[in-house]
Amino acid sequence: MAGGGNDFVVIDNRSGRIDDAAALTRRICTPPLSVGADGVILIENTGRATFKMRYLNADGSLADFCANGTRCAARFAFVNVIAPKKMTIETGAGVIGAEVSDGGHVTLSLQPPHSFVADRPLPLADSVIRGSSIMVGVPHYVIFLRDELWSQDIVPLGRALRSHPDLQPAGANINFVVVRDPHNIEVRTYERGVEAETLSCGSGVVASSVTSALFGKTKSPVKVLTRSGITLEVSFLLDGGVPRDVQLRGDARVVYRASMTPETIEGFDADWVRNPAENVMC
Repeated sequence: MAGGGNDFVVIDNRSGRIDDAAALTRRICTPPLSVGADGVILIENTGRATFKMRYLNADGSLADFCANGTRCAARFAFVNVIAPKKMTIETGAGVIGAEVSDGGHVTLSLQPPHSFVADRPLPLADSVIRGSSIMVGVPHYVIFLRDELWSQDIVPLGRALRSHPDLQPAGANINFVVVRDPHNIEVRTYERGVEAETLSCGSGVVASSVTSALFGKTKSPVKVLTRSGITLEVSFLLDGGVPRDVQLRGDARVVYRASMTPETIEGFDADWVRNPAENVMC
């Protein structure tokens, strides 16, 4: 499935057949030797919500939340008669509400963003980057740019900041934002776990929209153009400077259905493919 430009392998794991999800994910998400994806979503049973979503990044690390992935999980559950159009989903960041609409779009009702730090400078070797940090299920760092967004190479700076000592122990997703007008922004995100720029990051879109509003740059609703060319929409209320009633609306596409063969995960070393220098036998 794909949401906003993030692609996922979604698996119904209500039977609990998958034990080592991290190793499975690293192999499945290794292109072109296997399927290739930004992450794996496991649909599982829970007593707290309609179902539980467990999300693993491409490197096998478990993430508390992925907004684009949660929309895909919601539509998957609806299409496969696991959930009705309106449902609740247990995630590592709490229980999320979701509603599937005609045409394959999904609206999420999110837990309130928190831990906002307006000015959080990060020193690098030859400069100081000024940005803001905020939690939207997972940590985000937001940098506002004044000039053209799409022609820049954001990867070197994104990579340097993603693991910055001042953002440890978890690191953060790094968002680069240009505000076009009070209801339109543009966002590119370097994502931890994928360790690259992705075509979209749903929680990054929310982080960028809410941060823009907290600075008085935007007002709800905010339409967000992402690297995929797909626009997501964020709506919210600011109650005394505190964001609440946050919703994210966007696509959740069923790209294809398949049965994976044993060769999906056999015959190659996923860790070697990612970094031969660290995995060579001495």
